Amino acid sequence: MAIMQVSRKIDYALRAVIHLASEDGGERACSLGEIATRERIPRQFLVKIIQDLVHNGLVRSRRGPRGGYVLARPARDVTFRHVIEAVEGPISLNACTGQHADCSLLGLCGMERVWREGQRRVMELFENTTIADVRPRLAAVAPLLNSADGGASKA
Repeated sequence: MAIMQVSRKIDYALRAVIHLASEDGGERACSLGEIATRERIPRQFLVKIIQDLVHNGLVRSRRGPRGGYVLARPARDVTFRHVIEAVEGPISLNACTGQHADCSLLGLCGMERVWREGQRRVMELFENTTIADVRPRLAAVAPLLNSADGGASKA
């Protein structure tokens, strides 16, 4: 069965940003290794994703013994659209719905209306869903974190 699917890059970028937002309200710096391990993201892929997120002002690096990566702004101010476009560029459901619509049947195709409405709805969802909306709450995550690190406490 064929499905429409977001890319691994988008999935990993969202997971990384949500992870950063979950760490002490986005204040505790996380290392690449920590993010990769906890979110099950291949480290080399994560390096490129983090670079894109830093370049687009969503994440910043912190130097020093407690260094790593943190969100560059509050999770409530970062939307799915921000993250997706930071790693993949403008979102387009189909060739006829993008910023530079490229279709030889533009204006003649009966499907164009459906694609445009789908684009509108997807963009509305991505623009209105913030990282704060989806980050797990510490109380719900603590048992999972403890089982992931062999029961060690995360103090």
